[in-house]
Amino acid sequence: MSTTAIVVSAVAPLFSLWWIATLTGLSLIIFALCMRMRTRFFYFVRHGETILNAKHIKQGAEGGLSDKGKKQAAETGSILALYSINKILSSPYERSVETATIINESLHVPVEYSPLLVERRNPSAVIGKSVHDPEVARIVEQTDLAYHDDQYRFLDEENFEDLKKRAQLCLAYFAQQRERRICVVTHHAFLIMLYSYMRQGESLHASDYIKHSFFNFSENGSISVCAYHPWKKFFAGREWEILTYNN
Repeated sequence: MSTTAIVVSAVAPLFSLWWIATLTGLSLIIFALCMRMRTRFFYFVRHGETILNAKHIKQGAEGGLSDKGKKQAAETGSILALYSINKILSSPYERSVETATIINESLHVPVEYSPLLVERRNPSAVIGKSVHDPEVARIVEQTDLAYHDDQYRFLDEENFEDLKKRAQLCLAYFAQQRERRICVVTHHAFLIMLYSYMRQGESLHASDYIKHSFFNFSENGSISVCAYHPWKKFFAGREWEILTYNN
C-alpha cells in the first residue's frame, strides 16, 4: 500500500466524524432557532373581584379577593387547565397573587412575579376612598377619562407616558419567555394599556388609550388571549396578535 493510500485511509474516518459532528451541530442550531421563532400564546387574566372592588373603593397594592373573586379565579383555573399552560406570570399585588395561587391549584406550574405587571398607580389622594366621593370622582375624571397630553400628570399618579413605557418593557419581558403557553395575571388598566400598545406600538397616544379604555372593559376573572409571533418582527413588525378579549 502506498504512503498516500495509508494517509487517506487514516484520515477518512476522522473526516467522516468531523462531517457528522458538523451536521449534528448545524441541526441543533436550526432546531434552537425554530424553537425560538415558534409562536407563543399568552392567556391574560384580570384578577378576581376584591373586597374593595365590591365596595367601590379605589385601591393600591393591598386588598384581597372577595368570595366571588375566589370563585372567579377557581373557574378561570379550570378553564385554563384545558390549554396545557406551562407557566404563570403574575403581578405581586395581593389580589393578583391570590388569583394566581387559586388558578395554579388547577395548573400546577411554576409561578413568577414581576412588578412590570402591577396596576396603574392611582393618585394617593383617592386610595382607600369611595368612587362615589365627589372629590374622588373629580380626580378620576381628570386622570382617567378626560383627554389630555401624553405628558400630563394631575397629581402623583402613574401618567400615560409612564404606563406606555412599562407596557413596552413588559412586552419585551414576555418575548424573552421560552414556554409555549403562559398565563399572565394582571389588572384592568394595565391590561388595556398592553392591548393598546400591541395594536399601535409607539404611535399610541393618550387620547387613543382613553378611547380603548371606554370600549374595552375587562371583567374580573376574564381571559384575553394573545399570540406572539417572533418571526414577524423581520417583516411587518407586528409580532403581537390579539385573538380574544375579555372572555
